[in-house]
Amino acid sequence: MRVTIITTGGTIEKVYDEGTGALRNVRSVLDEILRGLRLHDVTHRHVPIMSKDSLEMNDDDRRMILSAVEYALVNDDAVIVVHGTDTLPVTGEYLHAKLAELSRPIILTGAMRPYIFRDTDAFQNLTEALLAARLLPAGVYCVMHNRVLRFPGVLKDRENMTFAGGSDFA
Repeated sequence: MRVTIITTGGTIEKVYDEGTGALRNVRSVLDEILRGLRLHDVTHRHVPIMSKDSLEMNDDDRRMILSAVEYALVNDDAVIVVHGTDTLPVTGEYLHAKLAELSRPIILTGAMRPYIFRDTDAFQNLTEALLAARLLPAGVYCVMHNRVLRFPGVLKDRENMTFAGGSDFA
């Protein structure tokens, strides 16, 4: 399987800045996460296109994500977009609307807690996204917390710190 993993920043990639004591998006941590996984029969290409908190994303950023996804779809079996959870549904809806005739799955994932936290959900969500990339039919999905939700209609469930809506893929 060939998969492109596009990184945009978000909580999953936030790192601790000792100088300010803040968590910030500075660089992608994807390669570090992937080194901790066993990925037999997977060829992956990492495409870091920005390093932003998703609350700072705008329409130009979403067009950049769309362009990167379209390029990846030419040669790869699936695309994973690592995205901040606050506006992941906005980007998912945008991709769903713009990519009407898909022949491959596009999976959006992220984390509620940064990769650097001991209780992060980053490993689980990225692992699930990689498995989903292998198994799902064409479409745009949110894959997190043991759920596969198909766009449109996916929403962040802030009360339960996960995602809901869309259509469950069972």
